[in-house]
Amino acid sequence: MDEPAGAILPWHRGERRILRILGIDPGLAIVGFGFVDKVGNKLTPVQYGCIQTEAHTPEEERLLHVYEGMVQLIDKYKPDAVAVEKLFFSRNVTTALPVAQARGVLILAAVQRGLPVAEYTPMMVKQAVVGYGKAEKKQVQEMVKLLLKLSAVPKPDDVADALAVAVCHAHSVSLNSKLNEVLRK
Repeated sequence: MDEPAGAILPWHRGERRILRILGIDPGLAIVGFGFVDKVGNKLTPVQYGCIQTEAHTPEEERLLHVYEGMVQLIDKYKPDAVAVEKLFFSRNVTTALPVAQARGVLILAAVQRGLPVAEYTPMMVKQAVVGYGKAEKKQVQEMVKLLLKLSAVPKPDDVADALAVAVCHAHSVSLNSKLNEVLRK
């Protein structure tokens, strides 16, 4: 039987399958990433951090560094699904193009490895993590710390944002699984 992307299905002897989610906060200077395992309703952080590029390096070299860094992470931690924050620029539109290009190479790294990619707006992430789509950044960070049982809020902010995207996807997968069960009845 083929398993739907992102599904959590019963495994052997009543065990539940682990769904490993890679959350990504895209950027050219800093890419936040966070790997989170989901078993039932339990979320466990696996690894998190950032890929950084040097400011005075040619853009194409920075994009290559971002791409290669993500490929290495995907190959090492083997996620089942990738969740990426959608771009939202209300003020600094000049950074939109480089960030969009970085986002593109990040998605390419996932798709080349056959991984499903989900996209979430900042408002969707806030709603899923805090319960309020217009929550402040600090509220989201504190909820990430609480939900993942971390001793401190991950730094830089991009890392906490990436973990929030992974948590958002975990909640979305749970909701979709429950809806599918109801629709099958």
